[in-house]
Amino acid sequence: QVPLVESGGGLVQTGGSLNLSCAFSIRTFNNYAVGWFRQAPGKERELVAAQDSSTGPTYSPDSVKGRFTISRDSTKNMVYLEMNNLKPEDTAIYYCATKYGNYWYSGRQPDYWGQGTQVTVSS
Repeated sequence: QVPLVESGGGLVQTGGSLNLSCAFSIRTFNNYAVGWFRQAPGKERELVAAQDSSTGPTYSPDSVKGRFTISRDSTKNMVYLEMNNLKPEDTAIYYCATKYGNYWYSGRQPDYWGQGTQVTVSS
């Protein structure tokens, strides 16, 4: 069974919104910090949002701050990425990832990755 499965990508116009979902099939979901990454063609993978375990603090880079919001529903073992005011430069494959432990910035590399979902923002 694949530990993480993303969904919700697609094509949207500039200024539009998309909500990505990531389903976890990992026990003790609340013991894992979670994050969303993206990778555009020819670019390195970058973190766009992260959250410490359970309902801990969230983090995001300036490039998406105020537009992207990460959240989690422990009752459903789901993690979400709400993306608003999308721009063409947000076009990328988006991946959810998780690492065991309470804190995303623990120095530990992610333990699991999803397969990715394509987000395309047209101008």
